[in-house]
Amino acid sequence: MACDPRRWGVREFAPLTEADLAQHAKNYYPVYCVGYNWLEDCDHSSLRLEKRIKEILASWKGAKRRCDKVILITHSMGGLVARACAKRIPDMIAGVVHGVMPAFGAPAAYRRIVCGTETSNPSDSSAEGIASFKLAKILGHTTERTTAVLATSPGALELLPNHLYPSPWLHVRIMKVLGQAGSLAEKNNLDSVREAPTDYLHLPGGKVSNPYDMYRDMTPWYRLINPTIADPAEQYAKEDGGVETVITEAINAAERFHRKLGDYYHPNSYAFYGDDPGKLSYSQVRWNARHWGRISTVFTAANVADARFVRHLSNGSRRVLIEGKAELDFAPEAQDARGDGTVPHLSGAGPVGRVRQVFPARAFNHQESYNNGDILMLTLRLVVKIVQEMS
Repeated sequence: MACDPRRWGVREFAPLTEADLAQHAKNYYPVYCVGYNWLEDCDHSSLRLEKRIKEILASWKGAKRRCDKVILITHSMGGLVARACAKRIPDMIAGVVHGVMPAFGAPAAYRRIVCGTETSNPSDSSAEGIASFKLAKILGHTTERTTAVLATSPGALELLPNHLYPSPWLHVRIMKVLGQAGSLAEKNNLDSVREAPTDYLHLPGGKVSNPYDMYRDMTPWYRLINPTIADPAEQYAKEDGGVETVITEAINAAERFHRKLGDYYHPNSYAFYGDDPGKLSYSQVRWNARHWGRISTVFTAANVADARFVRHLSNGSRRVLIEGKAELDFAPEAQDARGDGTVPHLSGAGPVGRVRQVFPARAFNHQESYNNGDILMLTLRLVVKIVQEMS
């Protein structure tokens, strides 16, 4: 009752009263955990959640106890699953608490498919840096490892920036180095060499305004999915159209899910997300390349877009050939925006204006959000609030 709402990123939050707690105490709160396969379509997972909710309600009815509704507490992608479920059976749900949900998707999902899971974060402490490196090894630190799993998995693709994510978020930049290759400055990480950066591509945008069209296009060098590394076990070799057909079907499923869900939220929903400048996340992905002034090629948006992919590099970069003569290595920039280390604030704040209240909290990483004492206190308080609003 005495918590400072500033610990949850807000100036004020209606205080609880003894009457609120008395109303809360009239009920029992059995707790259930409903899991799902995150690689499957979230719509399929939401049907499983719906089935489980109905089973739980029926079990209490069978036990001669009254249980008309459930409260859903979600984490990350589970929020997408819960929203799809609540859209079908809103009367069976008393309320929802969404935690660190990628409401609009997350550019980190693109980065992890095209480059492998990031091994570091500029905001990591020494201990967090070690943890990030180990996590990347588990999830796959190269595109060969991540693409083989994620390219044909609708659930994973549903974590990509969707049609509601602010565009453009994918950029291509070339920096002209005003010096000579092989100089002392080059050996010293170019610290003393001036660079003139130019952005040539901004996507989605222009003729490619639909992000799902960008995902389905497997021809550009900056493509989301390289089909030649998507099926190393040749599991889909006998399918009509091979693995490319399976990839396209998975992306189509992701688009159907996002558009069907739209901006729906259960009317009695709350959400919290990471808004911490000390937990940097990808709000955009920028491919960067350097070229020396001695290269004669004149770069344009057209020839950069039409450049030929040469190969993947072990550090996540892509080697690209422009106009058959300028060979450049494009590498992704580091995380750039406040968030929780995975979901940027742009996406975490997606429920603003669509739910009862949103809390831009700090001091936790994405995966460990419910290990944070302040967040646990907030979640319990919101459960009381949901019960109060039912009465």
